[in-house]
Amino acid sequence: MRTRKQGVEVSMPSLALLIQERDRVRHNQKYKATLRSTIAVLIVVAAFAVLAATMWMPVLQIYGNSMTPTLNEGEIVLSLKGSGFKTGDVIAFYYNNKVLVKRVIAGPGDWVYIEDDGTVYVNGEELQEPYLQEKALGETDIEYPYQVPEDRWFVMGDHRSVSMDSRKKSIGPVAEEQIIGKLTMKLWPLTSIGGV
Repeated sequence: MRTRKQGVEVSMPSLALLIQERDRVRHNQKYKATLRSTIAVLIVVAAFAVLAATMWMPVLQIYGNSMTPTLNEGEIVLSLKGSGFKTGDVIAFYYNNKVLVKRVIAGPGDWVYIEDDGTVYVNGEELQEPYLQEKALGETDIEYPYQVPEDRWFVMGDHRSVSMDSRKKSIGPVAEEQIIGKLTMKLWPLTSIGGV
């Protein structure tokens, strides 16, 4: 359709072209609205995931070799918040603005005795420790037998000759409020995914 305006011939778009353009603009508006809502949902989900990971399931990276062969440097592990730990559980806890990872050997009120060859006794019974490559007394400056105070946990690393743990007065038994959680699963590297 053509019209003449002030001596100039102007072409008017057809009704079909107008409808096509209207549909294109509506489609773009719907696409933008869908994109905005998708991004908002992703941000909320990511925020919730970060909050959950921080509060209930902290993810930690292992540094050092005090827990070899169970955990090696660079591995990434998942921990679960909780309490009521038992002998053999691997826990993470705060110590001097650092996070340490050690194995629970004895709980509140238990008696611990370690022989010179590294054999550990809890309440007079030898502790079976299949996770150790070798036994060692390691560095210790506490007197044995040692009774674990109430609301505290006696912890040791699996690499006994190098681990700094509850055998040293400077660290001592771990208080309940220091504990981040129990390590439950290795997440990285992919070749070592599985339970701790």
